[in-house]
Amino acid sequence: MQPHPPAMFVADSLGLDFINSIATPVDTPVDWIGDGDGLLRWLTQANLVPSDVLEDVKSHAAAGELDDLADQARALREWFRGFVRKHMGRPLTQRALKELEPLNRLLERDEAFSRIVPHRDDGHDGFALERTRRWRAPDALLLPIGEAMAKVVCEESFADIKACEGPACTLMFADHTRARARRWCSMAICGNRAKQAAHRQRLKDRG
Repeated sequence: MQPHPPAMFVADSLGLDFINSIATPVDTPVDWIGDGDGLLRWLTQANLVPSDVLEDVKSHAAAGELDDLADQARALREWFRGFVRKHMGRPLTQRALKELEPLNRLLERDEAFSRIVPHRDDGHDGFALERTRRWRAPDALLLPIGEAMAKVVCEESFADIKACEGPACTLMFADHTRARARRWCSMAICGNRAKQAAHRQRLKDRG
């Protein structure tokens, strides 16, 4: 089995990048969280969980436990995809709160806390306030994903959430451009394909 290419982070929002963790970057669909190891790799690439935590969870997980967790992550992803697709393109209103109950139930499980730590910059004296959490069980790995999704709900304008205009593309993104004119997941991928298609059509029209 060929290893997956690195996960795609093109949405300008980690919560939307989680939705994009299944995509078709070339011709074949790729699910970056298709199993437990894939979920750990995606969390690593997303910088959502410290590497030492992931190593500890992996070393202590029971057989099949991480694959079951990946199943839960995929179900969460598809639920959130449905929610975002339903509401994207217009401001999100408080009437949607009841639909967010699955996400609130996940967030309620969090054991996050703040602590005072030395500044990470060696040349800086004093202390910093660091936000962390207790990772008591493997399913705690879903908590930073839930937090990223909650930030989409609370911090993004759903009027600016778009689907890529590539004909076969499933990727979504938050359009933070000044004119809100972004059309593609990436100019290097679908934007380039669109340019090539337009060029071929112009040549065809010229006969």
